[in-house]
Amino acid sequence: MQKGNTLLVVLFLTLTAALIGGAIGFMVFSFWDLPEIRTLEEYKPSITSRVYSDSNQLLAEFFLENRTPVVLEDVPDLMIKALIATEDNRFYQHFGVDPRGIIRAMYRNLRARKVLEGGSTLTQQLAKVLFLTPERSFTRKLKEMALALRIEQRYTKREILSLYLNQIYFGSGAYGVEAAAQIYFGKPAKDLNLAECAMLAGLPRSPRYYSPFKSPAAALGRRAYVLNRMVAMGDISTMQADEAKKAPLPVSRGIKQAGRAPYFVEYVRQKVEERFGSSILYSGGLNIYTTLNDELQSYAEQAVQKGLEKIESQKKSPGASRLQAALLAIEPATGRILAMVGGRDFGQSQFNRALQALRQPGSAFKPIIYATALEHGFGASDILDDSPLSIAVNRKKDWNPENFTRTYQGPVTFRRALEKYLNVPTIRLLQKVGPDETIGYARKLGIKSPLTPYLSLALGSSDVTLAELTSAYAVFDNHGVKLGPVSILSITDSAGRVLYTNNSVPEQVLKPETAYLITYLLEGVIEHGTGWKARDLDRPAAGKTGTTNDYRDAWFLGYTPSLVAGVWVGYDNQASIGPRETGAKAALPLWLDFMKKANAGRNPEEFSAPEDIIFKQVDHKSGLLSTERCRDTIREAFLPGTEPRKYCDESAAVVDDLQIKDEAP
Repeated sequence: MQKGNTLLVVLFLTLTAALIGGAIGFMVFSFWDLPEIRTLEEYKPSITSRVYSDSNQLLAEFFLENRTPVVLEDVPDLMIKALIATEDNRFYQHFGVDPRGIIRAMYRNLRARKVLEGGSTLTQQLAKVLFLTPERSFTRKLKEMALALRIEQRYTKREILSLYLNQIYFGSGAYGVEAAAQIYFGKPAKDLNLAECAMLAGLPRSPRYYSPFKSPAAALGRRAYVLNRMVAMGDISTMQADEAKKAPLPVSRGIKQAGRAPYFVEYVRQKVEERFGSSILYSGGLNIYTTLNDELQSYAEQAVQKGLEKIESQKKSPGASRLQAALLAIEPATGRILAMVGGRDFGQSQFNRALQALRQPGSAFKPIIYATALEHGFGASDILDDSPLSIAVNRKKDWNPENFTRTYQGPVTFRRALEKYLNVPTIRLLQKVGPDETIGYARKLGIKSPLTPYLSLALGSSDVTLAELTSAYAVFDNHGVKLGPVSILSITDSAGRVLYTNNSVPEQVLKPETAYLITYLLEGVIEHGTGWKARDLDRPAAGKTGTTNDYRDAWFLGYTPSLVAGVWVGYDNQASIGPRETGAKAALPLWLDFMKKANAGRNPEEFSAPEDIIFKQVDHKSGLLSTERCRDTIREAFLPGTEPRKYCDESAAVVDDLQIKDEAP
């Protein structure tokens, strides 16, 4: 037995001498065929880009390799000691290649008749990761050793440690110790304790095999090994090691398939990629600061899910397709997108119905027509004709549009036509202001989708997106000023240098007086018209419902002085939502649910009127100046010169205003 061991030792020494001699010769011969080490000074590792909400809460990460650089000063000394004790206990003594370590590894592997140790130093491991392929060959090993020698000649031990700790793979998608600390323990590297340092130090040898998420038993054994090595090196006491061995392993917190605000994040990703390119987005370590409000986003997602479930619970046959909805909330004063829901489940469908779905808006488009008319001198008390209408399409065909109720009210005021979603008087109004003129104002308000210059535009026949329509209503809310919509506030690189700052320029696209007048009319839609359910908001609000043929689309666009939100409900295949599923019934409840929560705890605000606006008490039905004998009166807003000049009595008989001028309220 002794003779066999002696022969094994002699064979081992002979083989070792031959290999080392050959290795030295090969390294000398092939030194010229190696990468330039000085490129490390220009080396920029792939760094994770991150997306933040308006309160700097992390929303998402984009990366090829999930890596966050960290300076060595922010790495615990225990982490460095654990790594050296485990991977390269002679790190501070060797010059990149450790002959003693190589001989020891070869001897152990030969005796065991399998590979137990590699003999690679930390510097060799770094050289392999940075410059070489992962192939297993004698040539690659020799190049690794040669590169390690060069690295040690050019850089200090601390610089090598810093490179290693930021580059090496720790498993579970974590490149570098900072990403590893966040993924495994949910904390920065500087806050790691002894047990955590020991567990991480044991991972580089085989991240998958020693993963605490996949192989807890192997992870515990590996951690114990690292702690024992640290005791042997004199880095910690036996008591410290024993205490650390009792610490529980981290438990996977799970990674959400879609993450937070997935439709919004994808929208931001596309914008950043378009501006900076894929390489910088996924490898450049960008910090992307957005407008999204965490709290409002949560309310929006809850409102959509709850609202859809309620509608579906009332349907006898849900069908093969699932009902969808979209919600978009904008801060009118800044144009910032505060919440975005593009569908009920991003994991099932990435199609963003808030931005990409082109759908007919129905009556939700009408405020744009009325705003155009107001810009051209119309007033809220002007009379429109609500009687049967026939328009010749060609010699053989006429178009006979109808109101939703298929009834007619005769002469109606500008206000009443809008409040009661009357189609026919709106078509006649469009005839007066002109489809082309109306489309021009729609463009000013932010509608970019194709609009047909036909009278059917009054019925919302041209497809638009929820984002376009919500942005248009935001202009009404913001005194005629167009801003945004804005999704990104700023972008910085990994060093904190500002690469982009939002510099949206406010644009006055409507007169402030027009914006207020249309808002005042839309307040009436809630007070007296189809949006009456929104009165439950218990604060001043303006809005408009929208419903299309066969109940394929349900809309509600509404706002308070500080927040505008739009909701769309429908099927992707344009099937009917169901009988009587109007904008008031299907979409408005989602809007109300969201707006109640969004405004909770805030003092009610009034819409502020420009100085030029005058108010008159008028008869709600006729629009004429009221007297004490008029039963249904309202306070109406006008630009000077557009207010009514005549009065009515309780039977709406007209009396010349000159006769009772002194009695006017």
